[in-house]
Amino acid sequence: MRSSLVLYTWMVRGHLHPMTQLADRIASHGVPVTVAIADVPSTGESYVTVARLSASYTSVSFKLLPLAPARSGDTADPDADPFITLIADLRATNAALVAFVRSLPSVEALVVDFFCAYGLDAAAEFGVPAYLFSPSCASALAATLHIPVARSAVSFREMGRSLLPVMHRYFSKLTLLHVPGVHPIPASDLPEVLLDHGNDQYKITIGLYEQLARAKRILVNALERLEPRAVKAIQDGIVRPGDPAPRLFCVGPLVGEERGGGEEKKLECLRWLDAQPARSVVFLCFGSASSVPAEQLKEIAAGLERSGHAFLWVVRALVAPDADSTKRFEGRGEAPLESLLPEGFLDRTRGRGLVVPSWAPQVEVLRHPATGAFVTHCGWNSTLEAITAGLPMVCWPMYAEQRMNKVFVVEDMKLGVAMDGYDDAMVKAAEVEAKVRLVMESEQGKEIRERAALAKQMATQAIEDGGSLTLAFADFLGSLKTFDD
Repeated sequence: MRSSLVLYTWMVRGHLHPMTQLADRIASHGVPVTVAIADVPSTGESYVTVARLSASYTSVSFKLLPLAPARSGDTADPDADPFITLIADLRATNAALVAFVRSLPSVEALVVDFFCAYGLDAAAEFGVPAYLFSPSCASALAATLHIPVARSAVSFREMGRSLLPVMHRYFSKLTLLHVPGVHPIPASDLPEVLLDHGNDQYKITIGLYEQLARAKRILVNALERLEPRAVKAIQDGIVRPGDPAPRLFCVGPLVGEERGGGEEKKLECLRWLDAQPARSVVFLCFGSASSVPAEQLKEIAAGLERSGHAFLWVVRALVAPDADSTKRFEGRGEAPLESLLPEGFLDRTRGRGLVVPSWAPQVEVLRHPATGAFVTHCGWNSTLEAITAGLPMVCWPMYAEQRMNKVFVVEDMKLGVAMDGYDDAMVKAAEVEAKVRLVMESEQGKEIRERAALAKQMATQAIEDGGSLTLAFADFLGSLKTFDD
């Protein structure tokens, strides 16, 4: 009986989904694979999620790893920083991971998610080869590996954000982080946790990034032809001078339709799309974890109405303004559309637009012939889904590495435009209208659509037999037999 692979991730869709797609592809090669999922953050819905995945991906096994007892229930500090608590909880789950792996007859290797990088310690403890999996793009991975060696006495916040709001764009454009093989990144577009050297979040983040650099083999959800310079910089070891270069496997694009659930809503929005002309609809969706304030929703609605274009818009229920950042991961139910959107908006746009509360089958919507552009939060999963559908993007990043992804999509790949004002108090209706018109009507929009069509072709070729994705998987599976520490 062949040894199994264990893939280790956590209970957030942006990480769990690509790891599940990776597991599904591995299983298609006849390799037994289990996805071990840290119950972090624990929202009370974890067992339902695991049961749904088990029913949908029958060739993959799933194991929920409970939150460490010392970090659950009343023992948790209610005043602790949510991000620091998150990393501590993931690190504490190592004990459950070790116990689970030791319970298996034979494990060939462990693949750990980016945020679960302390799982490399667990792999060392039970003596199996370890791989790191980055669900982000190669450019973001290169930046992450490079940042610990690039930091200076001046904080990234001071580099990229002025205390004077009127000077914000001036300083953002002047001050750039230069990473080998990567398009220059304004310091203001780095993840929020890196913007102050003096706080504990920064120290915890740098510690996590240093763990990533220990990985000798890295799987990245990237399409090499879209990011050749970043891939080469990682492979040549120049993003971490003095450290051994990791072996890199570009196993992207890992894109798959979400299986099961939401059938009635799915049929409703797809039936509506069926009645629309080709490439006529703007799709707006900001991911499973982002939250847009009520006043911002009204500005978006006004901009869409003025644009004159057809739209399909997914609106999620709000998170309380004073809620901590982990609340974005909790289920929120359906959004009360009538109370959130401007009075009469739904009636005035009926037929030309459709607003869906909470969820839509994003991959199917993006690939539908009627969809012509995508307003997105720039999560890498959503970005890859747009690339494989050949759609231009309007980039509206919300948090984490999404601002960096915006830089790569707009400035490097040139597959989209940025929504101005996303980093200020409010994106105005006029800006929403202008960017929708740009991608749908203008000469610049036409050029972006042409590049998006070429990117789709690259992605299609990568997935085909003999393409870069299939070759990378063969290389990865072959490396399991020759792993040499």
